[in-house]
Amino acid sequence: MAKLAGKRALITGGTTGIGLATARRFVAEGCRVIITGQNEERLAAAAKEWDQQVIPVLVDVRSLADLEALAVRVKEEFGDLDILFANAGIGYFSPLEQVDEALYDNQFDINVKGVFFTVQKLAGLLKEGASVIVNASAVNEKGASTGSVYFATKAAVRSFARSLAAELAPRKIRVNALSPGLVRTSFQEKLNLPQEAVDGFANYVMQTSPLARLGQPEEIANAALFLASDESSYMTAADLVIDGGYMNV
Repeated sequence: MAKLAGKRALITGGTTGIGLATARRFVAEGCRVIITGQNEERLAAAAKEWDQQVIPVLVDVRSLADLEALAVRVKEEFGDLDILFANAGIGYFSPLEQVDEALYDNQFDINVKGVFFTVQKLAGLLKEGASVIVNASAVNEKGASTGSVYFATKAAVRSFARSLAAELAPRKIRVNALSPGLVRTSFQEKLNLPQEAVDGFANYVMQTSPLARLGQPEEIANAALFLASDESSYMTAADLVIDGGYMNV
């Protein structure tokens, strides 16, 4: 039997990378899905894969008005939600002296404000026993030169899983963080680093990780499926790290 048969999910940042791979995985397991993104062309391209099983919605998670409109759309399309994956996020590296207010605000607005208010605005539509997944990162307990702002945003997201799990527990809603390591997606193109620096960081991760390779989006999607399904029914406030061992060595 399909693991998510008859369930309904919302995935923010669902047009590329981990979000798109997760949408594919959820649909394969019988789930109807709404995906969000900021780019109309990518939304349209992603939606072409499916017929009625995936609904694309243009949303900027920095905008509370957009998130409120998203909640209205979800109610119209689904009525309520079984799964919420707050996945949308960005990451930029920059030396301390070059970090300006715009770089700082943009990362915190998308990665922290966007995640928090996504959950807040959709919480009223979550069914009893629903699963909430927030996309943190395997760097949430690490530090690295030039990564101070990005790493801090992901530590905040991991913290959200603890407190939101406690707050939503009376409704039997589980909240967990999913922390991928470095995964082969277009995300690396958005790190604000020269290509040689991106390659160098990837090589460092591979050299220091027991599995000695980067992850694939589908591997993270499998972990998201686990957190979304009843297989993780006794799991909440946790951080599921899928990083080839990078964070723990």
